[in-house]
Amino acid sequence: MEGLHPAPLRERDVTRHIAREFYKEFDQLIESDVIVVGGGPSGLVCASDLACHGFRTLLLEQSLALGGGFWSGGYLMNKATVCEPADDILKNLGVPCKPIQECAGMTIVDPPHATARLIASAYEAGAKVLNLTKVVDLILRADGVLEGVVVNNTTAEMAGHDVIHVDPVALESKIVVDATGHDAVIVELLNKRGVYQPVPGNGAMWVARSEAMVVENTREVFPNCFVTGLAVAAVDGSPRMGPAFGSMLLSGRRAADLVRRKLKGEDGAGCFS
Repeated sequence: MEGLHPAPLRERDVTRHIAREFYKEFDQLIESDVIVVGGGPSGLVCASDLACHGFRTLLLEQSLALGGGFWSGGYLMNKATVCEPADDILKNLGVPCKPIQECAGMTIVDPPHATARLIASAYEAGAKVLNLTKVVDLILRADGVLEGVVVNNTTAEMAGHDVIHVDPVALESKIVVDATGHDAVIVELLNKRGVYQPVPGNGAMWVARSEAMVVENTREVFPNCFVTGLAVAAVDGSPRMGPAFGSMLLSGRRAADLVRRKLKGEDGAGCFS
């Protein structure tokens, strides 16, 4: 049909312009206001909110796809629960939230739809993303201040240094947010470097208590290091919540607000322990 034929392309031009655009953007990612590590729901909300407020925000994800455990819901059934008031975050993005009559305040969502909207929101807000990027170390100064992360390509790290020895690179930032879920990767690295206590990991499942504690305990745990989402439960040893994602969204929003206040120099923004 007339008008449906794509313009002719040369293979060299495809490669050239992908490389040019990537490295042009990468140069701007070497230094950020905030690095959010982990592209699950809490990390996506946090990155989106911070970018909306004009902060240079970089989201790092070790996997190929963003979204974390939110893609598949519970037991691969592609359904997940989100309780009030977190459902408003998704509704404002155009995600249908189906009320459950038997459980006041609880809604059911389709995780792929919700995740796609969260990802789009982060991009549209101006957050930048590096996927297949694994944090392997930290930038720590002599005064104990965290000033960024050391990263490598995930596939190189998976191969192991005995097979492929690839040196990592450093990305600087004023703030690092640990949104890495069960693993609490950033806080674990702080412990490895001897500046933070051991991370106990999540406790047994207790949905109501976990949802409340994750939001309440979202905070700065070390100078310039904030925890959000399930990383909070891992650091505190508090219960896990399974496929109930309301606290993930609310914790991401709370983390963004705390980071924003610290970067703006507002009193009471930092409360590390």
